[in-house]
Amino acid sequence: MTAVRRIAQLGGTTNASEVRLALALTARPRGLVEGPAIEHYEGALARAVGADAAITFGAGRVALFGMLRALGVGAGDEVIVPVPTHVVVTNAVRYTGATPVYADCRLQDFNIDPDGVAALITPRTRAMLVQHTFGIPADMEPLLELSRARDVPLIEDCVHALGATWRGRPVGGIGDAGFFSTEETKIISTTMGGAAATSDAALAERVRAFQRECPPPSRSLVARRLAKLAVYHVLTEPRLHVATRPVYELFGGRNPLPVPTSAEELVGERPARYEERFSAGQAAVGLSQLARLPENLAHRRRVAAAYRAQLAPLGFTAPVVANDDEPAWVRYPVRVADRAAAVRALRRHTVPGTWFTSVQEEAVRPTLNGYVAGSCPRAEAAARELVNLPTHPRVGPEDVAAIVDAMAAVEPAG
Repeated sequence: MTAVRRIAQLGGTTNASEVRLALALTARPRGLVEGPAIEHYEGALARAVGADAAITFGAGRVALFGMLRALGVGAGDEVIVPVPTHVVVTNAVRYTGATPVYADCRLQDFNIDPDGVAALITPRTRAMLVQHTFGIPADMEPLLELSRARDVPLIEDCVHALGATWRGRPVGGIGDAGFFSTEETKIISTTMGGAAATSDAALAERVRAFQRECPPPSRSLVARRLAKLAVYHVLTEPRLHVATRPVYELFGGRNPLPVPTSAEELVGERPARYEERFSAGQAAVGLSQLARLPENLAHRRRVAAAYRAQLAPLGFTAPVVANDDEPAWVRYPVRVADRAAAVRALRRHTVPGTWFTSVQEEAVRPTLNGYVAGSCPRAEAAARELVNLPTHPRVGPEDVAAIVDAMAAVEPAG
């Protein structure tokens, strides 16, 4: 009898050689925190995203915080933030002393609606964020024009979108700056990690100065992050995951491995060790994954194309992508009439992704950080209707077929 395959949403970007590398690095603790791998990784990442500089941090949210500080954002200022987003993004704005101003999305691609942004700009607006949601490039031309006309810096949120291109240009190198994440659910994974990217030399130097202020992670924390990379690779092997997932869920909050979002952040509070540098051990793994980025992206695009083709006869509307854009497809988003029913239908074949269940994912409440209920109705509709399907390199054609077959019992959103 063929073993049942169950696809996780994480653990699919790391291969066996990177697991061996991670374990070997933990056996050499002296080189875990500092070392030349960081500089090599930053150079490789800058080249990959079409920017002159990439500056690494312990998380993408810290990179955003550092960029906002470098742009002079502070108390009394406003920053335009698209929703749906993650609570750590709006937290980063608040931690500078500024106020997030929320911009609604378009349901065709879950990206910011450019038509609504101009009305949100005031004399206090110091920056606007543009998220490339699920790795689908945002409609950049009107936003770039608005940024220039109103003299408001444009920061690209590329945490879903490493390797995506807009009109042939890598995202993250198009606006004034961009930030990336290599957290465990992203295009590549170093368990945690992030980077700011820019071609503005003066801005890069200010961000680099902030990086020097950040303390390094402890050796033990880096070792635990690398161990988590290896553990997740094993636990999320599709033929094992049907058994290992219940064990993982049983541990719940007692899981000894590091978590990506702290309890303080979920309620909008700033953790004691928020600011943190990236480590050499994680950079070594990141370099290996960057070298495989083209094949990783090609696989995700094939999987997304298969979902698009096979879900269309079932009545599901595919996200709209401009002809000259190439998404990264960190996940494939689908709108459903009843998300709970979709989760039940998919459970045998995949751990159903539910980015985004809120306009501020994982926040203790949607109205955290000043969001006003009803102010972004399309983002709220997305938060009610979205499920997202796995695209990472462990997803095979047989998995796509099984997931699509399960989706036949699910009603599309109206």
